[in-house]
Amino acid sequence: MSLFRLDASILPASSASRSLADLVEQEWVDAHPDSGVTRRDLATAPVPATAWADAVTAKFVAEEERTAGQREAQALATTFADELIGAEALLFAVPLYNYGVSQHFKTWFDLAYTDPRIDPQGTALQGKPATLVTVLGGNYAPGTPKEGWDHSTGWLRRVLEDVWGLDLRVVERPFTLVGVNPALDAFADTALALKLKAEGDAVTYGRELAASKGASTD
Repeated sequence: MSLFRLDASILPASSASRSLADLVEQEWVDAHPDSGVTRRDLATAPVPATAWADAVTAKFVAEEERTAGQREAQALATTFADELIGAEALLFAVPLYNYGVSQHFKTWFDLAYTDPRIDPQGTALQGKPATLVTVLGGNYAPGTPKEGWDHSTGWLRRVLEDVWGLDLRVVERPFTLVGVNPALDAFADTALALKLKAEGDAVTYGRELAASKGASTD
């Protein structure tokens, strides 16, 4: 029994996504106290920006002719895939940055995706239970002034659900900048309600993750 957890926030000490992911993880640990948790923190250990290109180009070069960078990138991709495949359940905490996907997560995904076990023809992750925690500084819901500006959540769902085939639950907390940005002070009540809902979802989905089919064999 094991849980793989990935964090992409660049602010570990004050991260809203990490706080919500902690709630999900706690439900897992409570249900499986003897299980392990494999962690990958993309803020403290970012993936080299050149790794994806090195891993891709290595496939077109004879093994004995590959550079040290290409070999290291392929080895790192294998490690990423091993972590995903070897876990019974997956937990991703990925904030929205500048209206798009965190570069830390995108770089990690691109490199992991070069492993043939989890590329478009791979099925190693099909049906694996997973929870995505995502937080947004503003509110991009239908009817809001910035509806459609969130270019992260949809992409994350696409690659985790449709590309990797994960059995995914999503915890989403908007308005995390309320209380930080004075321009958003008028939304304090709404932000609190959204925070409480996200915390409730995190607990609920954490319990579902712990009880999921893929995690029920211990």
